[in-house]
Amino acid sequence: MKIIKGRVLVEGYAEGEAIVSKEPISFLGDVDPKTGVIVKKDHPLRGLSVKGKIFVFPYGKGSTVGSYVIYQLAKNNVAPKAILNVKSEPIIIIGCVISEIPLMDSFEENILEIIKNRDYVIVNCREGYIIVK
Repeated sequence: MKIIKGRVLVEGYAEGEAIVSKEPISFLGDVDPKTGVIVKKDHPLRGLSVKGKIFVFPYGKGSTVGSYVIYQLAKNNVAPKAILNVKSEPIIIIGCVISEIPLMDSFEENILEIIKNRDYVIVNCREGYIIVK
């Protein structure tokens, strides 16, 4: 078990299985808003779903419409339970705010080196830490 402190951007609490991308994500085009499945052709996680997962990736990229795609994921009940970034940018932050998805970044350690697919992660966006089991 490992506890890692980070910066809270959207408050909340979640726990569940992690899905980890070492590549940045563009929600517009990389993730299907109806299913939560990663659809980008050459992405290592292609075919896997973010639904109900703790979604870990370095940062978001692409169109500002990505914020709305995150919102669509939430409205379609296929959104991640929480998002953890190395460094969040406005598209991800706004999408998580309007969708009420807990969001953290700026961790004291490199989460991409610590969290692996299927790890169980507790995200405490009230007190500013995660627990990786």
